[in-house]
Amino acid sequence: QVQPVESGGGLVQAGGSLRLSCAASKQSFGTYAMAWFRRAPGKEREFVAAINWLRNTYYAGSVKGRFTISRENGKDTAYLQMNSLKLEDTAVYYCAVRRQDYRLDEKEYDFWGQGTQVTVSS
Repeated sequence: QVQPVESGGGLVQAGGSLRLSCAASKQSFGTYAMAWFRRAPGKEREFVAAINWLRNTYYAGSVKGRFTISRENGKDTAYLQMNSLKLEDTAVYYCAVRRQDYRLDEKEYDFWGQGTQVTVSS
């Protein structure tokens, strides 16, 4: 069983930066893909970014060039560096883990964290 735990959310001004972390319990971590999703107020949860065990990455168009996903397999941890934050980035951010390669559909993910709030103010 993999239980992701997110941290690093908070309040930041527009244009600022935050780094989210996702720590997963040790379970054959090397062959897992990790992803970040987010749910803004009144909206559906959406894909943000994903990374596989080869460190191949994929980003949603709305965050590409501003967000960077990375991982440290030895620490079973993934990160989401968020720069140039915008008001529309305000959301609860969720870390998700799935066996094998990443997918963009949240239904494909087996394990989810509880989420961490990111609020961007003007």
